[in-house]
This record gives sequence, structure tokens and C-alpha cells, in this order.
Amino acid sequence: MSKFFKNNKGFTLVEILVVVIIVAILAAIAVPIYMRYVEKARSTEAQSAISAIRTAYRVYRQTYGTVEGYDIDQALVDARLGKATRMNWTFEVVGNPPTQYIATSTADFPGGEGHQVVYDEELAKYTGYGIDIHTDDDMDDEE
Repeated sequence: MSKFFKNNKGFTLVEILVVVIIVAILAAIAVPIYMRYVEKARSTEAQSAISAIRTAYRVYRQTYGTVEGYDIDQALVDARLGKATRMNWTFEVVGNPPTQYIATSTADFPGGEGHQVVYDEELAKYTGYGIDIHTDDDMDDEE
């Protein structure tokens, strides 16, 4: 029995290299997919906030018949966004009545500063960070 184990002293260099290459290939596939999920999760915060701001604008317009004099600061108060959301994103509304709602990440945002999430009223669609980056239209239609 001792003769059987006498020649087995460990792994060969080729075996170790094969394992390292397989792990590297799996990592090259998994990391971009993981990063995509992280971007989508982070952009969800902005999408939820934009939805709340849109609702505030709609309620104001239904109540007063116009959005004249109604600005983003009042909409943020009416939307009751959390402190973390207000720290992570700045918001802008384009048009009167609004045609676009834009959220831009701040320096406090974990994903970095300057990322934008945009909701276009005409298209009724979100675009920007975590939404249309690294994807095609077929993937967005399935969700």
C-alpha cells in the first residue's frame, strides 16, 4: 500500500494552472453580471424617488389646474423622500408641465457622482444609469 502513495506528492504545475484558468474564466463571466445587478439596485432608489416626485406634480396639477409656481423643492417636500435619498441624488424637472424628471447622483452616492436616471413623460420610460447600460432592449422588455 505504501508503494501506491509513494509517487503521489501533490499537484502538478499544469493541474494548478488549469484550475486557476477555470476560476479566472468564471470570474470574468460573473463579475460583470454582478456589477449590472448592483447598478440596477442603486438606480431603483432614483426611480422610486422620481415616481414620488411625478405623483406630487400630478396631485398639485389636479388640485390647482396648473403647475405654475410649483417647484422641485416643494415637490420634494410633498414626496416625503428620505434623508438618504436626498443625500444620494439631486433632482431636476424639465418643462412646464413636466416633460422629463432627472435624478443625478451626488458625491455621497456609493456608485459615484454624476450618474443620471431620467424619466421621459412622452416615452413613459426610464433611461440612464443602471437601466440601459450593458443591456439590450430585449432584456428590458422581459422584466
